[in-house]
Amino acid sequence: VQLQASGGGLVQAGGSLRLSCAASGFNFRINTVDWYRQGPGRERELVASITSGGTTSYKDSLKGRFTISRDNVKRMLYLQMNSLKPEDTALYYCHLKLRIHYWGQGTLVTVSS
Repeated sequence: VQLQASGGGLVQAGGSLRLSCAASGFNFRINTVDWYRQGPGRERELVASITSGGTTSYKDSLKGRFTISRDNVKRMLYLQMNSLKPEDTALYYCHLKLRIHYWGQGTLVTVSS
């Protein structure tokens, strides 16, 4: 299993970023995949999930600003992040749980005030 996240960077508060995660080594289209994040001095937290059927769920405080999506043909997971705030600064990871947890390498998002 490989999960390769990209798209992070430095953005001003109020800006947008789109994260991507390229998945390989497993049957992507039948599995739920997620985005997690870990900010400075904070625990890793679930940001959003999307099921094989496209049902989405979000951390409550992020609803309306973040959108998770997937392209099963391209085997890609996405996270559109709008109206970014400094507290969104974190390493963002794509995640898959099969018998064990698989994590991508993380992509850093830094939001300046």
